[in-house]
Amino acid sequence: MYFALTDEQRALAETVRAYLADRFDLRAVRAVVDDERGDGHPAGLWRAIGEQGWLSVCVPQEHGGLDLGLLDAQVIAREFGAGVVPGPWAATVLAGAAVRRDGSPEQAAAVLGPLGMGELVATVALRGPGGGFGPGGITVRADAAGRLDGAASGVEYAHVADVIVVAATEPNPPGTASAASAASADVDVDVDVDAGGSGSGSGGGIGLYLLERGGAGVRIERQAGIDGTTRLAALTLTEAPAARLPGSDAAALADLLRRGAVLAAADLVGVARAALTRTVAYDSERIQFGRPVGSFQAVAHHLADLHVAVTMAEHAVLYAAHALDEGRPDADLAVAVAKSKANQAAGDATAAMVQYHGGIGYTWEHDTHFFYKRAKRLIAAFGDSRQHLEQVARLTVDTVS
Repeated sequence: MYFALTDEQRALAETVRAYLADRFDLRAVRAVVDDERGDGHPAGLWRAIGEQGWLSVCVPQEHGGLDLGLLDAQVIAREFGAGVVPGPWAATVLAGAAVRRDGSPEQAAAVLGPLGMGELVATVALRGPGGGFGPGGITVRADAAGRLDGAASGVEYAHVADVIVVAATEPNPPGTASAASAASADVDVDVDVDAGGSGSGSGGGIGLYLLERGGAGVRIERQAGIDGTTRLAALTLTEAPAARLPGSDAAALADLLRRGAVLAAADLVGVARAALTRTVAYDSERIQFGRPVGSFQAVAHHLADLHVAVTMAEHAVLYAAHALDEGRPDADLAVAVAKSKANQAAGDATAAMVQYHGGIGYTWEHDTHFFYKRAKRLIAAFGDSRQHLEQVARLTVDTVS
């Protein structure tokens, strides 16, 4: 089977790439990284992202969006990775996916339109301090009235988000009287994110909640991180009122984590490809012993191996996005393969970028560390290599045995 991007998807990638090269290159990225006290959210870039429609890629047409799929979203994520672009694009798109899948019609109408136009910043808080991605890593609890207590950590751009989609454990399965009452919690986010949300999910013990950043009982503290192209924060909740996404349950959380893994993997392969391309270009011009460094056999063979690995990771990400869009039975396996391959490719490509740039590659003044540090952060996001390789084993080797 031949599988490739459509002409429209390739044109989308070229448009994003051209915009970043012209309007937000690595000098602009450096300005964000060097401004450690800043919020890491360039206003002009965000306006452009909204105007270009890159936030509305997965928003339904009825809410003014493009109504495309994850395969199209990963095209943008890959280009943002290649440009090490700062800002809450991925977190906002992921939060929008949760509202689209599990929110009430009123919640979807209130959130998705402004989100797609760039008028609303959103993020997701899916794990607690030191916790992994999944039900076991959640340390926020919801009571029968929809109030949230607990903590979440490593929340991207929580300090600028208007709404936060929070994963919480629940005292009763969705659909009971207490869970239904949680769906009617009143939350004012300048748009009525609740708007009478009601209904029930099909699972038990886990729910997704819309939370107002500036609401009562919400405390946000910035966290230090290795990657200067992204800002992280810790979220502490004390009886914070929130609105339940009525269709959410454990399956909804699993779907959100899969989508997050694919977007992170797409960003990683973008980072990997850019790191490799820049390294090849540099070593084609850098002269040692009277010859270009790239002509030395050991360097050339290693870079060729990296090209193969990055290419395989790129295709794995494409198929994982397609599998989720189409609801294919092998989607879980595809996501695990894609994330583990993207982790390995980006880790290896960015490490080689530092090494093959020689002494300058280790300095703050050079751009290599933007790629290396972004890869380090994303490798751990939505499951590290060990977790995804264990998933591959469970779905293949363990099934056969």
